[in-house]
Amino acid sequence: MQDRLYRPGMAQITTQTAPNGLPIHRIALPGTRATTILVAFDAGARTERAEENGMAHFLEHLVFKGGEIYDDYRKVNETAERMGGSLNAYTSHDLVAFHITVRAESALPAMDLLTDFAGRPKLDQEELDKERGVVIQEIQRYKDQPASVASELIEVAAFGDHPLGRSVLGPEDHLRTFTREAIIAFRDRRWSGLTGGAFIVGNLDHVPANGEVTELMDRFPALPEPEAAVDADPFTPEILVEERETNQSHLRMLYRPDVDGSDPAQRAAFDIYATLLGGSMGSRLFDEIREQRGLAYSVSAGSYAGRGVSALHMAAGLDSTKCVEAYERMREIVAELHRDGPREEEVERARAYAAGRRVLGFESTNAVASFAARRTIVHRQQADPDDAIAELDGVTFADVVDMARRIDPENLAVACVGPHSSADFA
Repeated sequence: MQDRLYRPGMAQITTQTAPNGLPIHRIALPGTRATTILVAFDAGARTERAEENGMAHFLEHLVFKGGEIYDDYRKVNETAERMGGSLNAYTSHDLVAFHITVRAESALPAMDLLTDFAGRPKLDQEELDKERGVVIQEIQRYKDQPASVASELIEVAAFGDHPLGRSVLGPEDHLRTFTREAIIAFRDRRWSGLTGGAFIVGNLDHVPANGEVTELMDRFPALPEPEAAVDADPFTPEILVEERETNQSHLRMLYRPDVDGSDPAQRAAFDIYATLLGGSMGSRLFDEIREQRGLAYSVSAGSYAGRGVSALHMAAGLDSTKCVEAYERMREIVAELHRDGPREEEVERARAYAAGRRVLGFESTNAVASFAARRTIVHRQQADPDDAIAELDGVTFADVVDMARRIDPENLAVACVGPHSSADFA
């Protein structure tokens, strides 16, 4: 297919499509010696059926065991190291992604490696059985970390039995029983190029303009477009507490505001609202909860805007004797912003901080590739880093006031790990 060239800016972007339907986005960034190749699919934990929970993440692990050319894990790892490359992957509720970052001269060999093991993995039964134990250990490690338990608990409190309420890692009993056939069936159902994307980001001087790139990306099988992920259920928040006799507590709070995740302007305003609430050392939560009152050693807020659902998260790690007081004051701060709105000065500062953080983040080719994958696959929008920065710069004071009023201070989910009961947070 003919390349389409978008407007020039910080990044020059061209897009073509491989024969298997996989879009290939080339994002040329000036002034870097690095290239990142990232391939992602709309195949995260949100797309799993109930009995498949944990399969998306497990499959991410398994493909690293080898493909057709690099046919075992040693060849995969050692080949990446000989390139001086950083090779990794991640699974979220929204995406599964595989990426490698190398010096620009190694871009094509890195692409050969990534598309071999991720595009045509062996999924060997013996390696599958060994990897079960590795992932089960990962699950057990998370269970030993109260902060991780609290983060999983808040998703249950906010989303119930919907896939967004389930752990990305899945339960241990699933990992013990997943069959090779079921894993292949999940891959064949979800890893469609029609809802995925390949992203080649950074210095593209050594990425050929001929058919070599599309030939490599065509190693991923041509698959039909999968069904859309299940919409989130109406918000019926719960208070969930895992009682542990500890000196420290881990508190999580979640609101589900009326924010249209498909609207870049609303996403940007939501990001800035979350930044002034708890996204920096100058934020309201950090200033009052930590610095003025000394209630928590760690306190933060963040925004999530997915397909059809948005969430405002707040988190605190603190002395158990101060947990309830911190919870009550954190709720009050959200209510004050809802009622009175933010100050113009703090909106300006949060906007500058959020945009500056994004500019600095985009110095990394890997960060640009990850941004582009989410923007393209989750939000179905063009992935221009310049646009993402301009969206934050363009947020007005009125936009953030409006965002504060979209947060219903009385309608929130709560989760806590520590020596407490649900009645403490009623």
